[in-house]
Amino acid sequence: MQTQIQISSEPLNIPTCIDWVMLPESGGIDVFIGTVRNATKGKAVLRLEFEAYEKMAIAEMEKIAAEAISKWPIQRLLIHHRTGILAVGEVPVIIAVSTAHRAAAFEACRYVIDTLKQTVPIWKKEIFEDGEVWVAAHP
Repeated sequence: MQTQIQISSEPLNIPTCIDWVMLPESGGIDVFIGTVRNATKGKAVLRLEFEAYEKMAIAEMEKIAAEAISKWPIQRLLIHHRTGILAVGEVPVIIAVSTAHRAAAFEACRYVIDTLKQTVPIWKKEIFEDGEVWVAAHP
């Protein structure tokens, strides 16, 4: 299996994700870990809430993975995204890519997270003390 794609309401396990992409032939592993930060535009964030149209989101992530694999010599590619209520410091997304050389790992990882944020039907709500806002609602 070259890809591992998952949407889960359970906490994401960073070491397990990294271990899965590590292969003896991998000279480069790039990992993006998205975390819930404590402020947006000067406003304190209390928590984030993520919702997904899961069937469509998985299909879109599979499409992104296939596109990345066609552009770079990827050995393994992992995309995990969390749904539900996440506190400051928790991890909503992990992208991990292994390749023989570092440049391809960097480029592919960036492509995957940037494309995911633009096209995958996962929505984020930021909760503040004085209200809430849906952020970057797409598809």
